[in-house]
Amino acid sequence: MDEETIRIYDARAEDYAQVTAADAPGRLLRDFITAVPTGGRVLDLGCGPGIDAGLMAQAGLQVDAVDASAEMVALADQRPGVSARQATFVDLDAEAAYHGIWANFSLLHAPRNDMPRHLAAIHRALKPGGRFHMAVKTGEGEKRDSIGRYYSYYTEPELMRLLQDAGFTATKIVHGSDKGLDGVVADWISVASHA
Repeated sequence: MDEETIRIYDARAEDYAQVTAADAPGRLLRDFITAVPTGGRVLDLGCGPGIDAGLMAQAGLQVDAVDASAEMVALADQRPGVSARQATFVDLDAEAAYHGIWANFSLLHAPRNDMPRHLAAIHRALKPGGRFHMAVKTGEGEKRDSIGRYYSYYTEPELMRLLQDAGFTATKIVHGSDKGLDGVVADWISVASHA
């Protein structure tokens, strides 16, 4: 994970929590919660301030949450039912442990060359048939946004190929656009899939 991006999230954790609070609870999260077995164990991978993790816990799921930013973990850990810890994508080494993994606008901070190995680790960490949600900004290449965060952008065909190569079967694709922490409206894609 990019150190400058982590530094920015540490410095602006409260601001980010306010920006993302307006989106919750969204239909994508409700769909994910519904798709996971009642009381199932889930991982919020790149949990940010833990808003989504908290809603999953309220819905009765067993929630593990990780983020590379210590300040984000501190916010997430305050949410009832959420066990949050500081970790990066490369730290995921679980095998068949989760009924679902939620990676909502987190993996887009990983270098493009690392995405295949991250998706393979996520696939391994899921139980057979486990649910996976990921959302990324659409586009091409890699660059920093106006406040310095590192991003990798993906087209739909590229993302679908990466997921298929990792062993996932896509079940729903949603496109949208939202204003982020940098104040810019950006297009995004989310894919719901299963192992």
